[in-house]
Amino acid sequence: MRHSIFHDERLDLACYPVNGWTVVEVGGEVDVHTAPRIGEAVSMLLRTGHRHFVLDLCPVPILDSQGLGMLIAITKRIRDREGSLCLTCADERILKVFRATELRRVYAFYDSVEAATRNAPHRGGLAGWPRPLLR
Repeated sequence: MRHSIFHDERLDLACYPVNGWTVVEVGGEVDVHTAPRIGEAVSMLLRTGHRHFVLDLCPVPILDSQGLGMLIAITKRIRDREGSLCLTCADERILKVFRATELRRVYAFYDSVEAATRNAPHRGGLAGWPRPLLR
């Protein structure tokens, strides 16, 4: 069941469970205006017992440096709770941002929520995060 977390003219956040994961669906730009709200939403979900996340960035048209900073911050919070995090994104423009910053190599990316949630999460999925950058 999809649950709306936040909605305004810039951002639509919703979450729903799939196979042990909490999918956080992000609709809108991930930028200086919206990144703090996304971080707050994930922190709230962590406080209420959710630990394994799929951050669905498929609907996101723009991701800026503030969005990347928020992603790193929430990854650390999830790791501290022995959780897991996967990202979904099929848009080459967004993936280009991750490649340019070399973050493409340290996160698990999937083309869809279905692919990301195919297997149930395991405790401590971020224990080795950040993965070393292999050349």
